[in-house]
Amino acid sequence: MSTRGARNTPAPQGSSGTGEGGPALAPPRRATISDVAREAGTGKTSISRYLNGEFSVLSPDLRARIEAAIERLDYRPNQMARGLKRGRNRLLGLLLADLANPYSVEVLQGVEAACHALGYMPLICHAANEVDMERRYLQLLTAYRVEGVIVNALGVPESMLKPMGSGGIPAVLVDRTVDGLDADMVGLDNAGAARLGVEHLLAHGYDDLVFVVQPFEHVSSRREREAAFRASVGATPDATDAVARLAVHGARSVSATTHVLDLHDEAGVAASLAALDAHIADAARRNARCALFAANAPVALRLALHLKAEFGAQWQQHAALIAIDDPEWAELAGITTIRQPTREIGYRAVQFLHERIEGMALATRAQALPGELVVRASTPG
Repeated sequence: MSTRGARNTPAPQGSSGTGEGGPALAPPRRATISDVAREAGTGKTSISRYLNGEFSVLSPDLRARIEAAIERLDYRPNQMARGLKRGRNRLLGLLLADLANPYSVEVLQGVEAACHALGYMPLICHAANEVDMERRYLQLLTAYRVEGVIVNALGVPESMLKPMGSGGIPAVLVDRTVDGLDADMVGLDNAGAARLGVEHLLAHGYDDLVFVVQPFEHVSSRREREAAFRASVGATPDATDAVARLAVHGARSVSATTHVLDLHDEAGVAASLAALDAHIADAARRNARCALFAANAPVALRLALHLKAEFGAQWQQHAALIAIDDPEWAELAGITTIRQPTREIGYRAVQFLHERIEGMALATRAQALPGELVVRASTPG
């Protein structure tokens, strides 16, 4: 049969139009704001007002028609396009020094929850404890014109942060401050956490306390914890092996020592752990009860593994262990911890940013959230 003069009609919706084995149809076109306006019998301006929440300028009947049209057409607004039109892209940068640290993961969970609630999209940048990577990510976040940045950084210099804070892109610091940056900060009450740990150890009869911390001169949170540890036992800030008399827990001498453990220097770690072993042995000779106070979870994990390898399953009989941070493995290993409100820290950081982005004129804020003591078998009474 001749097909000359036959009309080319489009295939019915849902059919390939080519028979079995023919090419698949292109995906159906997504509804646009014009489609919604046509369906609702109104103009695009009314649809835009509805999408922006300006309900007071729309009659109840018009609102109902728009809602029905959106549902029938399965309309989903292009949030990125809408944001760019208003000079907003709803992107928040999150710069993390160490995503392998359980603390960072839990902060991230709080950030994501707050972003979902407030309509933001987080861009996550993992610097892997490398200052050069931190610099690169900060440059990229600035180039992408994110609306705000949450920074939990290792060693970003002041010069790299000048486009942020009060001088430009809103910024919130997590866990640590940065010299020269005027920005909000959310983190743990470090002094309170250190006091909580020391008071627990003293109450359980420990009188040889060793605060084990990574290099702390350039990290504010580590400095605060170390200083609070010394203050909690009455040691002077510049002492290296101070002894203080504590009447509160009986008239006994309490030794307070700070021990640096650089986890990024394997040779140094071996020497540092050997020095700790010698300290524990000396405490045993003096009939002192020794307790190690880890400044964070990575330090606590290294200490727990070493103590078990050195002394066996009953290592708590040789030295107690307490740590700031409460990773999941701490419960399995029976480690006493001071739990940080990590998800709340992440959530609050986004809230601070949101308030800045929305133009609230507020003085720079620092919110220190309290820790919670979780007692387990590593600090036997």
